[in-house]
Amino acid sequence: MSLTGTRTPLGEAVAACRDALAEVAERQPGFLTMPEREALLSGLVALEAQVVELRMRVLAASADVASTHGARDVAGWVALRTGTDPGRLRAESKVATSIDESWPRVGAAMARGALSLEQARVITTGLDALPARIDTKARRRAEADLVAYGTGEREGVPEGGFGPRELRRLADRILDVVAPEIAEEEDAKRLAALEAAAHAKTSLRIRSLGDGLTRITALVPDPVAARLATYLDAFTSPRQQDPGAERLPQHHARGLAFGALLEHLDPAKLPDHGGDATTVVVTIDHTQLTRDLGTAGLLDPSHDTDGEQRISAHAARRLACTAKILPAVLGGKSEVLDLGRSRRLFTTAQRTALRLRDKTCRGEGCTIPARWCEAHHLDPWSKGGKTDLADGVLLCSFHHHREHDPTYTTTRLPNGDHRYHRRT
Repeated sequence: MSLTGTRTPLGEAVAACRDALAEVAERQPGFLTMPEREALLSGLVALEAQVVELRMRVLAASADVASTHGARDVAGWVALRTGTDPGRLRAESKVATSIDESWPRVGAAMARGALSLEQARVITTGLDALPARIDTKARRRAEADLVAYGTGEREGVPEGGFGPRELRRLADRILDVVAPEIAEEEDAKRLAALEAAAHAKTSLRIRSLGDGLTRITALVPDPVAARLATYLDAFTSPRQQDPGAERLPQHHARGLAFGALLEHLDPAKLPDHGGDATTVVVTIDHTQLTRDLGTAGLLDPSHDTDGEQRISAHAARRLACTAKILPAVLGGKSEVLDLGRSRRLFTTAQRTALRLRDKTCRGEGCTIPARWCEAHHLDPWSKGGKTDLADGVLLCSFHHHREHDPTYTTTRLPNGDHRYHRRT
């Protein structure tokens, strides 16, 4: 972007910096001595902080630029004109607004190149989180202390100051210094709010990639992550490994440890879901079972449609060594030849057989997975209906209610699905 016509002290300062850098654009730093390169690196970090501070200051004062050009905000306009990332500029604008409205010492430290943007962001975030009930004097002391920790202008602080990670810890505990009488109470409130926010944002997504791998993406509270890491590291500890074994990268070792952890879980202590959610069902043809060849089918909850994942017969036998496995041996026409013994009406074994057979809700067009469905008698038990598998069907809660709703009629289709129609 051209600076032609910017005859202001700020514009001329920027132009002078650009001109000076252009003059040395061809100079190779490799020819400098090591002390010269050390000084140059430190100077560049300081210069970057000064440039960023000035940009932030201009962003904070340029709302009219966005309004004039019809842009959503000034960061969006700058990004469009310069090809930069609008998200980064908006993050800078947030810090700039905080500095402009409340924390001038932070801006002054950046302006002289003593604080980086990352340090300033951590400091302003911590200062903005201070409780409203502390007075101005305590706020100013908190700002001064954190700036001194970041710039290194405090006895006992390393040269160059603390980095963002250490500053974050100091900002979290700054109330202990400036307002110790309320620090414990406010810390408890802050932690409770953080835990509530973490609980609200917790998620885990499971998506099959179709190549034998499944991507698991999780966002969990810190204590949950720490607990999982501790459990996984119990499997990856060097003391658990063969001294001559190849050392694996940590992410690979933890991935393998995750599978080992699941195999060590006791399914008997897990809650039931639909009667049998903690049971792994493996289907395998009788011929393949006896010949030690072929493939098997694993009822996989991450597949919400057909619910079955193909695995090798070897993998099926390995699962049988450690997991709660219910083998479903199939005959030539895929009839279930053996699926455990039933003791009651729609027992766990019976529901497993229905799940294996139906895969999903049998309401026409419904794709609700079998694991979320309820077992239903085709002929009501109260009217003499039988209690065997041929008289059972899986229906989701919605279609199960339709099945018993007297305002609807049910038609059983040739493929076994149920079609519903409102009575006239």
